[in-house]
Amino acid sequence: MLRNARRLFVSLGLAAATLLAAAAPPAQAQMPYFRSLLAASDSKYAAIVVDAKSGEVLYSNHADSPRYPASLTKMMTLYLTFEAVSSGKLRLEDRVVFSPRAAAQAPTKLGVAAGDSVTVSQAIQAMAILSANDVSMAVAERLGGSEGRFTSLMTLRAQELGMQNTRFVNPNGLPDTRQLSSARDMAILSRALMRDYPQYYHYFSQGGFNFRGRYVKGHNRLLGNGVDGLKTGYTRSSGFNIAISGVRDNRRLVVVVMGGPSSASRDQNAEDLLLTGFDVLSRRARGEQVTVAQNLSEPLASGPVQRPPVEQGDGEQDNLQIVLAEATPPPRSTRLRVAEPRRAAAVERAEPKRRAAAKDGYSVQVGAFRSKADARRQITFVEDRFGKHLGDADGGTDRQAGRYRSVFSGLSEREARATCKAMRAKRLDCQVLNN
Repeated sequence: MLRNARRLFVSLGLAAATLLAAAAPPAQAQMPYFRSLLAASDSKYAAIVVDAKSGEVLYSNHADSPRYPASLTKMMTLYLTFEAVSSGKLRLEDRVVFSPRAAAQAPTKLGVAAGDSVTVSQAIQAMAILSANDVSMAVAERLGGSEGRFTSLMTLRAQELGMQNTRFVNPNGLPDTRQLSSARDMAILSRALMRDYPQYYHYFSQGGFNFRGRYVKGHNRLLGNGVDGLKTGYTRSSGFNIAISGVRDNRRLVVVVMGGPSSASRDQNAEDLLLTGFDVLSRRARGEQVTVAQNLSEPLASGPVQRPPVEQGDGEQDNLQIVLAEATPPPRSTRLRVAEPRRAAAVERAEPKRRAAAKDGYSVQVGAFRSKADARRQITFVEDRFGKHLGDADGGTDRQAGRYRSVFSGLSEREARATCKAMRAKRLDCQVLNN
């Protein structure tokens, strides 16, 4: 009902999303750094952050827009598999036989030949960890008798769970223009998996599994440091999708990002949204009345505070008992800040000094952008995130080959190489320059 009133927007590719409310809004927590905001300009992009227990939506961006779910589809295939095992229809040691159709599915796949079989436990691991398309089809045929009957059941269960924008036509997420969902619906499904089958949630936390003498590695690079699931996905049409869940201070959040331009940017965006959500919760615990992201150029609101309504799924999940994730948050959580316009202006004023400093020592180039504003924001982001490696270096921008470079000058060789090592570990661009 109030969903549209809470839509968030991105202004000029850099302004953080702001709550659209009829009454005076409460104070709002900042969005992650600008790299996350730039992703929102992609036409495939959608995202949502949800409190796993209460269902409260802490942030959303195009959360109800139709998107291709890709392999996030397998969360529903797994939901129905868990349902069958829980009800006694299947046992974990039962066999799932591969038909020629299942064996012929496109990669990613486990590679089981037609007529061969795996156990239900192995099938669950292959779907949750490897995202195996052939296994998903074999399970669908085992449970539904045919792909069509099983996907009809998938769609029916989605509707029963409140996934209003979802239709399934295959069990694995391979490209089909009829198969649609949304970020909100995938968050609903994520919560349903935790609520209804917490005893099987541990499958989503495994980084790999052993199968017939080989170790099969999973795709979710965010596992660990408080993140314990859930699922990744990609097709050319969908872009890079992910649903993750994490715990801090006994509070669990679910984040869904769809339509990322790359796996690295998708992961970065999802992790930052998770950290920002935890920042909201920790500030509330300190007594602040905080909702979602705050516009960078606006002061915190004052006046009467209205707590946001519970919007997601079916509200409180009293029997949610998943405690897999470590309570310790990712180490990057301590500096959840976004570049403010005033800081960008300060960068501009300091540029003459910084260009002069470039005459001596080493420099690092941390990005090149079409927009000077983007280059300045990158300077601020790197200062905030990697400042301990930069020493007293100054950051500035210059134009070269039609692009604006973000450069830190006045570094020692050790500082320059340490900075780039730290940034590359986060899959961010960095080049050492010897002046």
